[in-house]
Amino acid sequence: VIRNLAAAGAGGDSALLNPREEIATVAYVVVAADRGLAGGYNSAVIRAAERAMAADQEAGRSTALITVGKKATGYFRFRGWDIAASFIGFSDQPAYEDAREVATHVAERFESGEYSEVHLAYTRFLSMGSQVAEVAQYMPLDTSALVEGAEASGPTADYEFEPNPTEILERLLPRYAEARLYAALLDAAASEHAARQRAMKSATENAEEMIVKLSRVMNRARQDAITTEIMEIVGGAEALRQSATSGSDLLVDRVNPEDLLGPDLRTQTATRTDHFSSQEQS
Repeated sequence: VIRNLAAAGAGGDSALLNPREEIATVAYVVVAADRGLAGGYNSAVIRAAERAMAADQEAGRSTALITVGKKATGYFRFRGWDIAASFIGFSDQPAYEDAREVATHVAERFESGEYSEVHLAYTRFLSMGSQVAEVAQYMPLDTSALVEGAEASGPTADYEFEPNPTEILERLLPRYAEARLYAALLDAAASEHAARQRAMKSATENAEEMIVKLSRVMNRARQDAITTEIMEIVGGAEALRQSATSGSDLLVDRVNPEDLLGPDLRTQTATRTDHFSSQEQS
């Protein structure tokens, strides 16, 4: 419907469609995750947004920042960025109402002239093995691709709209903006899940490899301890065997226990021995 309305020339005065003559402030909606453990998913989209904002600032344009996801909010807040709005809690399972909330916030400020342009930084999902962080223009809404698609598809039917096409388009454009943002949120959520799946698979494989290595180290240490203990036992047994067969060379075997006693202790010991012998005879 929007394609046919745009092809009919409607929306010429729409604030959401008309580009500004002077670009003063460019807003960036950065879509990241609420959680980590997703490999380079968050850092890739944040770096893409930083590069785009740095280019605008070098061109003399001011920038405004709107973050979606705790990781983007924490990153830019820690580095002193002024965050105009932050939306969290739905990065992995976005609902249409979440997209509507963000789109309404952005559209109101774009229509009021606070933002001259709005760009969307998100991760586009290509496949489970490929996702691309990109920065795309969000507002003013670009319907040229729709019109070109309609022209390339061949002749189109002549529609009659009631009420007039301009009024219909004014009502549809906010929904179109919401749908575009919702599609970006879904792309980002799918990319987040894919990146986290790869990261967790890699972490699991690394953990299993580490378990194997540590098990080998533990078994080797245990084997060394057992070998040392066996050698000590064998050595002690061999020493006892040699002592029993060929005489002992140990100092304790060559010392008379009575020599360790003094004269007084030897006399007391002899007296006690005589005393015990007398008692036994009686």
